[in-house]
Amino acid sequence: MHTSLDGFVSGANGEMNWIKVDEELFDFVGTMTDNADTALYGRVTYDMMQGYWPTAGDQPNASKHDKEHSAWYKSVSKVVLSRTIGAEGLENTTVIKDDLATNINAIKNQEGKNILIFGSPAASQSLLNEGLIDEFWLFVNPIILGQGRPLFENITGATTLKLLESKTFGSGVIALHYAKAL
Repeated sequence: MHTSLDGFVSGANGEMNWIKVDEELFDFVGTMTDNADTALYGRVTYDMMQGYWPTAGDQPNASKHDKEHSAWYKSVSKVVLSRTIGAEGLENTTVIKDDLATNINAIKNQEGKNILIFGSPAASQSLLNEGLIDEFWLFVNPIILGQGRPLFENITGATTLKLLESKTFGSGVIALHYAKAL
């Protein structure tokens, strides 16, 4: 999840144009998607992703990243946390409306690779409150927004983390990889 230095995932009006992305960061995230076979989204992020990624790699001006991520997106199993959309007509997509812990744990217990959640701050907060997030990748961008949507909001309890690694990118973004401390 991208965040500002002061802990916001979007500006006061939902702006995300401050997020720094470049080929170095795209390549790094590509190593993460190579190790994942399930993508988890909240409804808003899923709608955004579904509106772009299925055809992004097919465009004449598609970048290397667009082609690679589009192919991954089309092949990966998608899970959407939503009480408002139905699963009918959705390809390779499961919708979870309730009983979050049971449904997510069933997916986590299946054979396969990692589950990645992209963006989706409300979904992330729900998963965190249920103790369902094992690791965090936070991409701290070199900007102070002063206001916006907080990264962690409505969290019901403390979660102690252990820093596994960090990486600094040429753009000034710092990736922080944490796991839940046991």
